[in-house]
Amino acid sequence: MHNKNALRLAVDIGGTFTDTVLVDEQGHILATAKTPTTPKNPTLGALAGAKYVLDKTGADWPQISGFIHGTTLATNALIERRGAVVATVTSEGFRDILEIAYERRYNQYEINLVKPDLIVLRARAFTIKGRMDARGQELQPFDDGAVSRLVEELSACGAEAVAICLMHAYANPTHELRLRELLLAALPDLTISLSHEVSPEAREFDRLSTTIANAYIQPQLESYLADFQARFSDEGLRCPILMMTAGGGMTTMQTAARLPIRLVESGPAGGAILAARIAAETGEREVLSFDMGGTTAKLCLIDRYRPQTARKFEIARAARFIKGSGMPVRIPVIEMIEIGAGGGSIAHVDRLGRLQVGPESAGSEPGPAAFAKGGTNPTVTDADVVQGLIEPGRFAEGRLGIDTDAAETALASGIGQALELSSAQVAHGVSEIVDENMAAAGRMHAVESGKDLGARLMIAFGGNGPLHATRVARRAQVDRILVPRDPGVGSAVGFLFAPVSFEIIRSRYSTLEALDLEGLNAFFDAMISEAEAVVRAGAPEGRLTRQRQAFMRYHGQGHEIEITLPDRALKEADIPALRKTFEEEYSRQFSRAVPGMTIEVLNWALEVTSEPPALEHYPETLEKKPARPDGQRRILCDVTGEWREADIHERAALRPGDQVSGPALIIEPQTTTFVSADFSAHLDGGSNIWLIRKREGNR
Repeated sequence: MHNKNALRLAVDIGGTFTDTVLVDEQGHILATAKTPTTPKNPTLGALAGAKYVLDKTGADWPQISGFIHGTTLATNALIERRGAVVATVTSEGFRDILEIAYERRYNQYEINLVKPDLIVLRARAFTIKGRMDARGQELQPFDDGAVSRLVEELSACGAEAVAICLMHAYANPTHELRLRELLLAALPDLTISLSHEVSPEAREFDRLSTTIANAYIQPQLESYLADFQARFSDEGLRCPILMMTAGGGMTTMQTAARLPIRLVESGPAGGAILAARIAAETGEREVLSFDMGGTTAKLCLIDRYRPQTARKFEIARAARFIKGSGMPVRIPVIEMIEIGAGGGSIAHVDRLGRLQVGPESAGSEPGPAAFAKGGTNPTVTDADVVQGLIEPGRFAEGRLGIDTDAAETALASGIGQALELSSAQVAHGVSEIVDENMAAAGRMHAVESGKDLGARLMIAFGGNGPLHATRVARRAQVDRILVPRDPGVGSAVGFLFAPVSFEIIRSRYSTLEALDLEGLNAFFDAMISEAEAVVRAGAPEGRLTRQRQAFMRYHGQGHEIEITLPDRALKEADIPALRKTFEEEYSRQFSRAVPGMTIEVLNWALEVTSEPPALEHYPETLEKKPARPDGQRRILCDVTGEWREADIHERAALRPGDQVSGPALIIEPQTTTFVSADFSAHLDGGSNIWLIRKREGNR
């Protein structure tokens, strides 16, 4: 038995699989599990995985002292439009904020433009009298008397949740708080989201849109989180459950239930945290994180051991690759590009006779045809099976049967007949297309960020990441890949390294020259006490770190640049240094500063973070020696397009310094690393697999 109360558990519920990881006090992985996600009630799949790892280690529920959970439920509810009936309440005269949006079409010349679905119809958009100005001064008093009529309108339209977004509520939330109080007195079962709590920033369309998204998923997420907590408590769990957020930190169940929009994309964020940690341990300053699961592939750029972050992203775009065609959500997130390319992505022939893959996925029910659970559509996993890249007997520790004949039939009947190709040719084509889709997305993301993929190390994980890594890397011109330990459950492992953190961004407009330092320092003190209360609920002990930022721009500009501030009260002497820092960063991004221009500050940010676990440093391996294979398997070579023999290696049997030449398959319980013919592999001192592309002069 292990130390009492020293184990930590992480559960990541994905679209296809639920990943579970159990670690000891030192952070060493004791057991992992990959169980099919149970879409009707995701908690059941999570419980199955948790019970499996506990049984495997002989541990018991009371021994778990930390539990971290991430889920795609919030994202899926928004994408699949499975949320509550939402109504909006805005200030009088601003009923049509959603309709007006940015006052532009996302595609100028598209005649049959499909507008983004912003969830709330105009018939459910209501207004109320009362007005604040941008400095938080009351221009018009709040009309208490109008609330009874509003209650009737909300009842009549069947609203289950209300998004309240009053003008300049971020500067003074008094009217929003008063409206919530009066509405709850009349309608106690109503779920209410206030814009100053969800997204306290200027730009009312983005603020309203984010508040609507929060209100839309809040009833579903509240009941899900309560059910999740109750079922695990019934099993005997004693410790609190912390939730992973989109920004790469953890927060409490209470905060997650109040601000469920912060949970969107929480699973992929865990993967980026893992990749950033491995980058720090190996000293790699420029990394591309590649996480391919059953439903989607996620790519993230990591520089100087920190994932790229953003303040805004779009959900459920009407046109998949066009900015402005989705629902804008303004919260702190790890910035990544996500495409519908996973093991379950369905291949089909379009009406022009072209082979297409995704974005639709077979999910976990019924799943790929090869899983023999009733699926008949040909998928990426079926293509990998037909190419010999998945060993049926050793897949998912033998707990999931693989039916090669079913995979061949699906590829042949669905696509082979239409294109007059054999199932092997179809399989090769499906892989080529899905790998190019992922590489193209990575190249585009890098170009948009002004970065180059070529010099980067790719860190590959997820159930399908190691299987497709060499094929994607070749197309993205990446020469080096690292596959960490337990890559199949990489995001869940990342959860265990994430700090408890909370970030607040608030609008408080001022020019740099006219900063009210006393008021600003009090403003930061209020943010600090709010953020620290959230973090301390999840991390009662240990040191907390704080990071402050200002969002600055030249007068008349539409967007801001982030500038880091010292973590202390600002003084008059700091103003020239702030101007200098802003102008240096502006010059770096736009090649020149503009002398003599007024500088404005629109938003201020604060992030409070608990201390993450210490980095692991492992010994260098100087001597490399060829590893002895456990057998051979016939595979369709991705370089030559011909059948050939590939060596098979059990990852558990490989030792630091062991070298493997492609083509080869390195098999472990939850995934397989495919070493293409133009790559070689070796294990480092931390048992990570390094895949190096063989090129002239590249040894």
